[in-house]
Amino acid sequence: MSRRRRTYQIDPNETFLDSSNLPEFDQHQFEGRIEKPISKAAVWLIGGVFLFIISAYVWKAWDLQVVQGVAFAKRSEENRLEHSVIFGPRGIIYDRNGVELVWNELPLSPTTTPVGFASLSSLSATTSTSTTPDGAAVNEFLTRKYKPLPGLAHVLGFVNYPGKDKSGVYYQTDIKGMDGVEKAYDTDLASKNGLKLREVDARGKVKSESVIEPPTPGKDIHLSIDSRVQSKLYEAIQGLAEKVDFKGGAGIIMDIQTGEILALTSYPEYSSEVLTEGDNNKIAEYIQDTQTPFLNRAIHGLYTPGSIVKPFMALAALNENIISPEKQIFSAGKITIPNPYHPDQPTIFRDWKAHGWVDMRRALAVSSDVYFYAVGGGYQDQAGLGIARIEKYMRMFGFAEKTGVDIAGEEKGTIPSPEWKKENFDGAAWLLGNTYHTAIGQYGFQTTPIQAVHAVGAMASGGNLVTPRLLKRDPGAPVPTSTHIPIPEADFEVIHEGMRMCVTDGICKGLYTNDVKVAAKTGTAELGVTKQRVNSWVTGFFPYDHPRYAFTVVMEKGPVTNLTGATFVMRQVVDFMARETPEYLK
Repeated sequence: MSRRRRTYQIDPNETFLDSSNLPEFDQHQFEGRIEKPISKAAVWLIGGVFLFIISAYVWKAWDLQVVQGVAFAKRSEENRLEHSVIFGPRGIIYDRNGVELVWNELPLSPTTTPVGFASLSSLSATTSTSTTPDGAAVNEFLTRKYKPLPGLAHVLGFVNYPGKDKSGVYYQTDIKGMDGVEKAYDTDLASKNGLKLREVDARGKVKSESVIEPPTPGKDIHLSIDSRVQSKLYEAIQGLAEKVDFKGGAGIIMDIQTGEILALTSYPEYSSEVLTEGDNNKIAEYIQDTQTPFLNRAIHGLYTPGSIVKPFMALAALNENIISPEKQIFSAGKITIPNPYHPDQPTIFRDWKAHGWVDMRRALAVSSDVYFYAVGGGYQDQAGLGIARIEKYMRMFGFAEKTGVDIAGEEKGTIPSPEWKKENFDGAAWLLGNTYHTAIGQYGFQTTPIQAVHAVGAMASGGNLVTPRLLKRDPGAPVPTSTHIPIPEADFEVIHEGMRMCVTDGICKGLYTNDVKVAAKTGTAELGVTKQRVNSWVTGFFPYDHPRYAFTVVMEKGPVTNLTGATFVMRQVVDFMARETPEYLK
């Protein structure tokens, strides 16, 4: 029997329940909903947003193209232009005779040849021939070159070159003097850089260029030094130091009328070019060198002066009328000071030798310590200056004061005094023995070679204390002013005679020569507790009859057993000057 299939029609209401009657209805999942039409408010909102965007775009285009169009066109043009520095030539440094000591050269490259520059015209001519087709390296600065003569480094100094960052842009555009006259006269020597404008394409090739501002060259300067005398003085110091084991040395020769320095050198020295070029390995060697080549001993070095102070002690004693030049004092090789607390333990102050009866001139010639113990601190019936007057007169001659020399880093030095002792020795009282030792340039006495030559120059000139200088005076310029020390000329003459006797019949005989009459005073300063090392000094002036030049040489920390010192150095220089530069000995 066949079955009859039934067909049912489903009403939508049976499938889609009323949402309001649906349990747990979630409207966010659209349960129970079929559709919902977009509102008119949403259409207007979206349309407004699009209209605002289009309006802003049109306004910005108008601003860029019309309102700021000219300004942006100019900026676009300048984006193709490069500003670059044109380095000017730094000033040349000459000695007093016009010898070039420092000059400029172009860096070596396939398109350049080393050339010295003395003027802007020569710079322009040379740079134009070294320009490559794409303009590369035309604005490189000139390198600094130094004359390869010994003894010049501490006077000339060195420079620091302009610096570039990694992108090749100069963050330092000046050549800066870092030491010596390069630093002291940096303002004069420095050039004023120029400015160049280049047009380049997208590949960086130069299309055109023009100089907006040309560079201004630095000023050339002429030093007062004679490079021949300077080098000889250095070589003599170096030779003796290496021969007999002095740690170092320094020497100065100065015109006592103008203060112009004929020679100023310090051993050992550095290389100006090594420091300028920045050779790190060599610089590290300098730093580790126990002989301290960076120290300019002539200006910065502080030394115990020893007997070179005796002429000033004698002059002070004369001016204070505590002794006449003719009065004699007996030197048996020592003086003995009783000890009131321990009579069996007197204090003994020794001379370096027994000299017998000596007057002032003879005491200077043979450098009698006993004589200057007596006039310095007093002994038996001889009154002494005392430490206060010793300090007064030493300061009158510029000791423990900066001379004002035109080079940086000068030291002041020390004259021992009761106040100085209290400060440095936990309040200790000043003793008579301290005065004795100060009177012969020992104890805490310290001075620089430039102070010594400054003082002996005033002694030679009859009391005119003139400022030392490394810059040559222009012809016709007035003689620099000086400070006059108010001491009678007759007193100076006594000291001059004693210093001349030191050369003719005393311990300065090494400077006796027929070429020129020299007056001098030597000094040997014992160092340290063991006194196994000494500083050897010689100071003086020439020509004796008409003094013109003062000199000082110090040899540093040599063995006490050595008998050859600073006098030997100065004798070599005097002999050299008699042969090669006799004009200074007339």
